[in-house]
Amino acid sequence: MVIRTQDRGRAAGIRGQLGELCYGSGLLHSLQRMRAWWQKDLRILAYHRVMPLPDPQSYDFDLELISASPERFREQMKLLKQRFQPMRLTDVAAALEAGDALPADAVAVTFDDGYDDNYRIAYPILHELGIPATFFVSTGHIDSGRPFAYDWLVHMILRTGAPRLVLPELGLDVPLPAARAERRALAGNVLLQMKDIDARAQSALIARLEHEWQMPGDAAPPECRPMTWTQLREMRAAGFEIGSHGVHHRMLAKLPPAEMEEEVRQSRASLERELGPMPLLMSYPVGGDRAFDDRVIGATMAAGFQLAVCYICGTNPQPAANRYALQRLPVERGMGPGWFAAMLTLPSLMSYPTASRANEPARVPACSR
Repeated sequence: MVIRTQDRGRAAGIRGQLGELCYGSGLLHSLQRMRAWWQKDLRILAYHRVMPLPDPQSYDFDLELISASPERFREQMKLLKQRFQPMRLTDVAAALEAGDALPADAVAVTFDDGYDDNYRIAYPILHELGIPATFFVSTGHIDSGRPFAYDWLVHMILRTGAPRLVLPELGLDVPLPAARAERRALAGNVLLQMKDIDARAQSALIARLEHEWQMPGDAAPPECRPMTWTQLREMRAAGFEIGSHGVHHRMLAKLPPAEMEEEVRQSRASLERELGPMPLLMSYPVGGDRAFDDRVIGATMAAGFQLAVCYICGTNPQPAANRYALQRLPVERGMGPGWFAAMLTLPSLMSYPTASRANEPARVPACSR
């Protein structure tokens, strides 16, 4: 159940406050023009979900996947149209192939996973405003309609009546707190720790809890339903790009090589089977520096993908140099209009830095999902 809460867009933390200050002062437009003169980098925005902001006490899924309310998203896209140069990723790929420079203030809009609010809410706004976007979908979830595994894990931890959370895979055995906020924090910590183990072990952990707690994810509740192929066909016919986010939303670098390569190939085959031939674009599931590596990049190239994005925060001053690991700027639900505008204008100052976690686990992470 989603109970709408008011979206005030208040500044959150020092970045939010500084962004609102710059936005309110009217300096951002001048700073943008100055920056565009000397820094011609590609910005790629990363969204997951656009939906009315729910009451955390009644919402049974991962709040961190909500990027913006519908109203806030519309404001963001209007700003993008007024002050920047929205681009399709296929046009970016074509420019890179031809050796052409990208226009100043080039921005691409992307979505990960494939939640149906992308179709119900984000797509009509983008279509109305004429903003191109790429929707990266996990094809196995589009096929099955099953909820996304990480989100279902959060749901189970929030809803289970079990007295303890016992995860020997993570060396975790703790009582399940009664308070919803404490359970949500515990679920977030479990998600972070899970990403240190291999992908098959992650899947087995979630499947075991579904069985032990009798909470099978056979059908997605409305709050976490993926899109359908019919919806994606409509979006593609309207000019929007559909790309691969793997098959089962597993961390590709944490799969055995043959299984990883099959996941990449199968995602391509599913897209072409359902949507027809198309330019091939990839977003690595999870997308941090533990989720993809040189093997994954090689498999992506071998499968014929034109470019790929990750979930490491940053812009791309020379996109041709890292066209299979393009960095993005995550959009989060706490961003008011000032913070969002400031992040696009001064991304290195206003976006979250991503610390390397390839060799050690991390507990913080704006850019880990």
